[in-house]
Amino acid sequence: MVKSIRMLWTGAVKKPAKMKQYAALPWRYSGALREVLLISSRDTGRWVIPKGWPIKGLSPAETAAREAYEEAGLGGEVSRKPIGEFEYGKRLGNGVVQPCRVEVFALEQQVQHPKWPEQGQRRLQWFSVPEAAEAVDAPQLRTIIRKLG
Repeated sequence: MVKSIRMLWTGAVKKPAKMKQYAALPWRYSGALREVLLISSRDTGRWVIPKGWPIKGLSPAETAAREAYEEAGLGGEVSRKPIGEFEYGKRLGNGVVQPCRVEVFALEQQVQHPKWPEQGQRRLQWFSVPEAAEAVDAPQLRTIIRKLG
């Protein structure tokens, strides 16, 4: 005998959970002008900031600083608290777009290392604050960059 299972459709659709990432917003002074470093993404080449998944044993700020080193070769003073957050869709290797919430930490650049893990995989460019805000795609990230200026 086969038992049937009756399922009720409630109309509720569960949204995928947002994953958390941590990012560094690298900045420096060039004379009296504050500049922001943007890096190219490896897949699309668009301008982004160094970011990545949480790293076990590191605080969110330390994770952001590690990403700045691995992706751009930067070292410096990182803010203890985030200066903002933004959302974007991270395209995973299987083609799925994963919603992500990114906490952003300011990182005052103090050193550019001669070698770093992702050297040669990305382009690096310093922009004025207004130029950097216009160069990124995420509207919430544009707002964070403008506030830095």
